[in-house]
Amino acid sequence: MTEGGGSEARFGTVALIGRPNVGKSTLINSLVGQQLSIVTHKPQTTRHRVLGIVTREEGQVLFVDTPGIHGGERRAINRYMNRAAKGALEGVDAVVCVFDANRWTREDARVLDVVARSRAPKLAALNKIDRMHGRERLLPLMEELGERGEFRHIVPISAKTGDGLEELVQAVLGELPVGEPAYDPELFTDASMRFLAAELVREQLILRLHQEVPYRLAVEIESFEEGPRRFRISAVIWVEQSGQKAMVIGRRGEMLKTVGTRARQAMGRLFGRPVHLELWVKVKENWSDDERALRRLGYDD
Repeated sequence: MTEGGGSEARFGTVALIGRPNVGKSTLINSLVGQQLSIVTHKPQTTRHRVLGIVTREEGQVLFVDTPGIHGGERRAINRYMNRAAKGALEGVDAVVCVFDANRWTREDARVLDVVARSRAPKLAALNKIDRMHGRERLLPLMEELGERGEFRHIVPISAKTGDGLEELVQAVLGELPVGEPAYDPELFTDASMRFLAAELVREQLILRLHQEVPYRLAVEIESFEEGPRRFRISAVIWVEQSGQKAMVIGRRGEMLKTVGTRARQAMGRLFGRPVHLELWVKVKENWSDDERALRRLGYDD
């Protein structure tokens, strides 16, 4: 894979780091052209590190979407998410810090403190420029961000509209070492279908449930069968209290039915084949603050 008569291909792993709800998952989905990470308006939606593969003529980039770095580690699952985000900085070839062009918070400053410990080249993606009420503010914002951190590149982007994404990819490629791609160019992730199925169910739950319920549920795939014409998937939705179970099921089962229908449709689009989906709701008290339960549900460093 070369360009311009012999330039060597680049290859490397790049961590996407930022506070919750800054647009990292929308960014990685736009970069790979598939719904890889779930996206909702609620913070702390992403719980795991997720790998997205972007292949260009100039090389291949392995982008790692991470949970948002946040304060408050009162529960085991919050401590896990922060460990997952910080752990993604180990051994990467570059780091992209994602910031909201419209708002700076203390959690953004915390991100800078965490990233400063990495020796990898650092880039900044100034996201959500499509929401700015005047692009004349953009250059001063970039200058201010450059004073806050040591960034090799600062790229204004809109993960939602796609503005600036190719510029970001090219800037990242320029910081990566020479190397051949490790994955087939047709692949967009190394995540299993079981993982993606569980996340699509969780996405629909988060979109429809309110208050603390979305943060007190997890999805476990019990069975995943690939038939000649369709997938047959059975999943358990774990909650912490019987009242939460009632909310997930909904009146006359309508909430669970809607979640199942939307998740099944999303899986069909992603997997390219019809899906038969069965959902069950069970109670496991205090699972989100139980290290052993977290490991059983796949929350393992």
